[in-house]
Amino acid sequence: MNFKSFSFHPAVAAGATQAGYATPTPIQAQAIPEIMQGRDVMGLAQTGTGKTAAFVLPILHRLLSGPRKQIGALIIAPTRELAEQIHGDCETLGRSTRLRSTVAYGGVGINPQIQAFRKADIVVGCPGRLLDHIKRRTIDLSKVEVLVLDEADQMFDMGFLPDIRRILTHLPNQNRQTLLFSATMPSEIRCLANEILQRPVTVQIGTTAPAETVSHTLFPVAPHLKSALLLKLLGKARSGSVLVFTRTKFRAKSLDEKLAKAGFRSASLQGNLSQNRRRAALDGFRSGEFQVLVATDIAARGIDVSHVSHVINFDIPATPEAYIHRIGRTGRAERSGEAFTLITAEDHLMVKAINTAIGRCVEQRTLPDFNYNVPIESREKQMGKQTGKPARRPRPLSGRYAAKSKAN
Repeated sequence: MNFKSFSFHPAVAAGATQAGYATPTPIQAQAIPEIMQGRDVMGLAQTGTGKTAAFVLPILHRLLSGPRKQIGALIIAPTRELAEQIHGDCETLGRSTRLRSTVAYGGVGINPQIQAFRKADIVVGCPGRLLDHIKRRTIDLSKVEVLVLDEADQMFDMGFLPDIRRILTHLPNQNRQTLLFSATMPSEIRCLANEILQRPVTVQIGTTAPAETVSHTLFPVAPHLKSALLLKLLGKARSGSVLVFTRTKFRAKSLDEKLAKAGFRSASLQGNLSQNRRRAALDGFRSGEFQVLVATDIAARGIDVSHVSHVINFDIPATPEAYIHRIGRTGRAERSGEAFTLITAEDHLMVKAINTAIGRCVEQRTLPDFNYNVPIESREKQMGKQTGKPARRPRPLSGRYAAKSKAN
């Protein structure tokens, strides 16, 4: 099968060809024909499978046959980064169609968005800012023909489902095609799908585990040595682009500063940054200006960079689903990738859950050239007094859920 078999409008086909699309991915091969027929679709696919093009191309094809300069498609995404990525794909794939796409999210001026709506055919937005426009009556969604909810499980995790339900009350119910995409299907998302989808077709592509092109390793370490171990691991990945995930915005910022002092070309991506700085960090990571990007989970779904060689979980994620989403940033487009996770003794329950999600016991390693016996710096030592006891070398987690530790 190739993209010619979908019989897209010539202008849409030209955009796909110019973007380098030749052979469809599994989700594209299964979802595009159903969407082209106007059916509601529930797509279950992990990140990096090509699902954005699976809904953008049919949307462009459909809108070309209808009225112009009215919002015919609304795509809702959980984060600004993901909204920008989808908007970029709309522009790239629709370059020959003259259809216009625009974005709507918070953290930037609202007036330029209002102006852009007047000429937009496609709006890609985050729930909060879309509701702002609805309350101000600065956006007209009465002519929307296609609604897309992308990364629906992430929107649930971020508490957006009430906002989405309010947005839905301002959309036409008749003759509206609805597409819902999610990497996982918690019960709340399944209930939402039952509410808004009409006789949907379910397309499921590898949602239970990360891509097979990714190798996984756990690195046991004492909490106070995590930064030092990260530097050691980064030193072994000098030639690749590395995405480091932390649990908090503060840690992302401080870790980025430590990496910069150590000589790494790094940047951080977290919620306290302005939109311009977030965009500069992401663009710099894409271009190779920054080798290391330190990010929080909120940015995990919007990082569409095909050349990420390593994902390092500085902090273990809160759920197995979050682990899958993070790891989905590497091993994309059939490239190989490595996933490293730094674990402490307190992480044993999540390690069990990750092993279950992966379907096997993830290997644990220690580095032979790393000093695991550095003592904890107590408050007295920080003030100049040499106190503190050496920390024990970490032992791999035991039990049937953990793999045998091996030297790297």
